[in-house]
Amino acid sequence: MTTTHDQATHHPAPPTGTQHSLRHDGAHGTVEATITAVAASLRSLTVDGHDLVQGYVESSTAPFGCGIVLAPWPNRVRDGVWMLDGAAQQLDITEVDKNNAIHGLLRNTTYQLVERSDDAVTLGAAVVPQHGWPFHLWTTVEYRLTGNGVRVTHSATNLGAQSAPLAVGTHPFIRVGAHPVDSLTITARTVEHVMVDDRLNPVGMEPATGLWNLSEGRVVGELALDDAFRVQPDPDGVIRTVLAAPDGTETEVWQDGDWEWLQLFITRIFPTADGPVTAIAVEPMTAPADALNSGAGLRWLAPGASWSGSWGICRPA
Repeated sequence: MTTTHDQATHHPAPPTGTQHSLRHDGAHGTVEATITAVAASLRSLTVDGHDLVQGYVESSTAPFGCGIVLAPWPNRVRDGVWMLDGAAQQLDITEVDKNNAIHGLLRNTTYQLVERSDDAVTLGAAVVPQHGWPFHLWTTVEYRLTGNGVRVTHSATNLGAQSAPLAVGTHPFIRVGAHPVDSLTITARTVEHVMVDDRLNPVGMEPATGLWNLSEGRVVGELALDDAFRVQPDPDGVIRTVLAAPDGTETEVWQDGDWEWLQLFITRIFPTADGPVTAIAVEPMTAPADALNSGAGLRWLAPGASWSGSWGICRPA
């Protein structure tokens, strides 16, 4: 049996493939990021030495899907089953304990390098016809560093002969420098909360009031979340989720108008070299869970048609 390894050093290759290191010297200091080939994940992001995401070591796979791209659907498909023109489609079950298909078809795919510069990289991967998915898409994701963070642009083109459904998400865990995540306050303009069953599949919508109202800010340490929301843009049309430390420093996740949905997930066992820590995933999505069945947020690409949309992470000035 042949083992994959670096021929020059004879060290095992990183399980997330090629590591693309980016650097940008901006007005707010040096911005650096690492993007992996597998799942095109955002493995690290710093501005002037301050962490904006919870990273993971090069020798690890992405814990809890940290930083990965979710396409051609984010979140879950109940039982992996959806209907196409009256015929049931059976996706592979990838969340075995809940009997769902989760986070699309590219989470273990090695993306190809499309374009590269010192401060930007574009990676591409095909979604080919397979169990429960009779469509052929070409997808790309561009990470481009800015003066205070990163702008991420996802694109997809339908290469097939029939219209194809599409929804996209991503899975970054957010930090505000070295501040403990439990001490952070999260603020988001939540409008509706997605109600779920014991398998975390949607069963309805309700107003984001009370516990689900994050518009005035809630301390992460007081929350237990694995929940989706429809979120409202600011007057400029941009959707913003802000994590603020007690000293006033912030990290912002922004989404353009196509990303109307947000998943928030908190774990208190995120693995690090110093032991498990609390981590919070702030996940922009163009559609909620089970969109292949509900149609919520789902877009259909005609043969040859394309779509593109952006989100990003920054350290506000």
